Amino acid sequence: MNLPKASLEDIEIKLLLEGVYQYYGYDFRNYALSSLKRRIKSFMHVEGISNISTLQERLLHNRTCLERFLLGVTVNVTSMFRDPSFYLAFRNQVVPLLRTYPFIRIWHAGCSTGEEVYSMAILLEEEKLYHRCRIYATDTNSKVLQNAKSGIFSLRMMQEYTQLYLKAGGKRSFSEYYTAAYDNAIFRASLRENVIFAQHNLATDSSFNEFHVILCRNVLIYFNQILQKQVHELFYNSLCNFGILGLGRQESLRFTPYEQYYYEIAKGEKLYRRLN
Repeated sequence: MNLPKASLEDIEIKLLLEGVYQYYGYDFRNYALSSLKRRIKSFMHVEGISNISTLQERLLHNRTCLERFLLGVTVNVTSMFRDPSFYLAFRNQVVPLLRTYPFIRIWHAGCSTGEEVYSMAILLEEEKLYHRCRIYATDTNSKVLQNAKSGIFSLRMMQEYTQLYLKAGGKRSFSEYYTAAYDNAIFRASLRENVIFAQHNLATDSSFNEFHVILCRNVLIYFNQILQKQVHELFYNSLCNFGILGLGRQESLRFTPYEQYYYEIAKGEKLYRRLN
């Protein structure tokens, strides 16, 4: 059988990704190629680089360029209380289950700049559970983790976030959770007290704890099937019996090897409970 011949550009991109992995340990080799290619080309345009071979040479010899590349190719689109019906379902369906645990461990995998981490901290505080929670917020990118840890977000987004918070079942005035300073909203330090921000690469790193909840929303859509399967195995092995897995709206357990090991606890909200 004659397999389709890879284009020269695709070969160069695979060599580029292999070089980045071998030299720095960042593994993009099993990211969905079409969307990754678009982000690489956009980065090249911004950097004024005309071809992929030149990009590879620059990345492997210039750490600063690599840091910019990581920001350019990783997707950091997020918001507070994104898909508010998800958070409302979490309040109604998951919180009662969490009340049965003396201590709760939650993993936000691929937390990006942290908006969803603070959303969950607010929700748990309102449900009087935050004091017995530990949230592990991880991402492969150290720069976005620094932003997440600061708890500082654009003030102009607060009106939109307030509406999402209310739709998610918010119980207070959203402005209670931050202080406005110039163009920034600085969130209360208490919301970070039980959060550990750390680097973790879903493509290369292993499990580091047993969790009652794992949230990985709108990350798997950027992986190919090989890496998706690998990550689902990681999550399954990291969840306690009857633990909760939360995925993004465009993601699903359907047609994965792990579909049979979960059941959906909130129809349409991509909240699943691990079977024993």
